[in-house]
Amino acid sequence: MDSRDTPFAPSARSAVAPFEVMDVLATVARMRAEGREVVSLCAGEPSQGAPSAVQVAAARIHAEARPLGYTPALGTTPLRAAIAGHYSRWYGLDVDPTEVAVTTGSSGGFVLAFLAAFDHGERVALARPGYPAYRNILEALGCEVVDIATGPTERYQPTVAQLEAVHAQAPLAGLVLASPANPTGTMVDRGELTAIAAWCSAHGVRLVSDEIYHGVTYGEGPDAKGVSAREVDEHAIVVSSFSKYWGMTGWRLGWLLVPQDLRSAVDALAGNIALCPPAAAQEAAVAAFAEETYAEGEAARLQFARAREVLLQRAPELGWGAAAPADGAFYYWAELGDALAGFADSGEYAAALLEATGVAVTPGGDFDPVIGSRCVRLSLAAGPEAIAEALDRIIAWQASR
Repeated sequence: MDSRDTPFAPSARSAVAPFEVMDVLATVARMRAEGREVVSLCAGEPSQGAPSAVQVAAARIHAEARPLGYTPALGTTPLRAAIAGHYSRWYGLDVDPTEVAVTTGSSGGFVLAFLAAFDHGERVALARPGYPAYRNILEALGCEVVDIATGPTERYQPTVAQLEAVHAQAPLAGLVLASPANPTGTMVDRGELTAIAAWCSAHGVRLVSDEIYHGVTYGEGPDAKGVSAREVDEHAIVVSSFSKYWGMTGWRLGWLLVPQDLRSAVDALAGNIALCPPAAAQEAAVAAFAEETYAEGEAARLQFARAREVLLQRAPELGWGAAAPADGAFYYWAELGDALAGFADSGEYAAALLEATGVAVTPGGDFDPVIGSRCVRLSLAAGPEAIAEALDRIIAWQASR
């Protein structure tokens, strides 16, 4: 039978949008293979790699050549206890290790959280612009995604008034909130998070708080690292990860703080979906909470801060439009404004920029299906020197057009 005549087809639930950034990254790889120098400001991936103590622990584990079997579905006891201790250190929270569910990256955590908390057809609100995987996972699970359009007026974060408006149209079951957010880097402060959590609790709306960029922040004061939703809402699901602050993207470890009413559901789902997170990574990750490891994390944060300062100081030279404040994470989100003239959209702009200058930026379509076509995201993770070089090239190229 000709493959075009097959009676089989992908499921409707699998029809999620591909990541536009993957096309950019493929072009970067091709250009580098051709010997071209590329400054990539695409990937949201810290450049420092895993902390020294974690790498030493991993080397020891593999050198012992002992069997690495399955662990408990929600993670090993030592790692869950270490994560609970981290909440005491950073937030002053008394978290019981049984509240912690170790997951295969925060991505695995979102799948577990959404499956446990929301039924097919329920409405879940997201800020737009936002991380595209929220939308794609929810839609694949049959949830109805409700966009909350945000911009400079709202500091790119949803407000209680906006929640009231969309809830009045039809009841919400959940809200996914990210602080710091991807792609904007914006944060909600303690007062804003408290108000949002109180509204969610009063209306029976489950708050899912993405806190994977906590610690990669640039403010001052007692809440500088970020405010955890667990501080203000015992019913919130907290999602976090070793990928950003600890630079452990490829280790595929994240975690959830799971409220009491969902713990048995998350446990059962975790055992069926993944059996357990990676055993060696879990064992090595205990060292992520050593004193010297926090010091390394702070050193990496200072590098991101320097890159951010380089960009913010020269941003007016770009001549772009409205930009997000970039309170945390390592991103700069902006409308292209007049720089988009002559291009159909930000994807075409990014492709031309890459070909002409060797600078790779991320088009905004992945993050905002409405206005993303005129926006771009720059990643600061490449460091201050790479940011400075990229800005030189972008500014010169725009001036020459």
